[in-house]
Amino acid sequence: MAFRQRALSKVYQLIEPGPVVLLTTASRGRPNVMTMSWHMMVEFEPPLLACIVSEANFSFAALRSAGEAVIAIPPRSLADTVARVGNCSGRNSDKFKRFGLTPLPATLVGAPLVKDCFCNLECRVTDTSMVPRYNLFVLEVLRAWIDPARKNPRTLHHRGYGAFTVDGATVKTKSKMR
Repeated sequence: MAFRQRALSKVYQLIEPGPVVLLTTASRGRPNVMTMSWHMMVEFEPPLLACIVSEANFSFAALRSAGEAVIAIPPRSLADTVARVGNCSGRNSDKFKRFGLTPLPATLVGAPLVKDCFCNLECRVTDTSMVPRYNLFVLEVLRAWIDPARKNPRTLHHRGYGAFTVDGATVKTKSKMR
């Protein structure tokens, strides 16, 4: 057999859930941003997303108390910024200023949009039943914003330990989904 065992601690590098995103929150009028790659679609209509935010993260308390957030999808050009945002806490600093990200007001939630990203999803927390055990929040997307000037943006995918893959060519197949 040509297979060999893979360390269980590295399985996450193989089952990466989707593009790396920036999660913004606001607590007491103070915005924060964190890098997140542990998320997935749960439902189409209304769009529901599940995401894991560790209680060790500064954003955890804001997400829990405010019950809302923005998920912003960064382009490939922000790879270094995304990594730096993910390697520090917003507990003692304004990460928007520190990393040159531009917050914009959202329309339905208190957390800011990120102008530098090609997509922003305004979300409300709809289910916290799995937070005590897994730190898993279910969010309903209330409004989705895209930047029409950015054609075919490339997304980042976390491979672990500072390594990212950039999505590539689109492969089209027959599908019954619309």
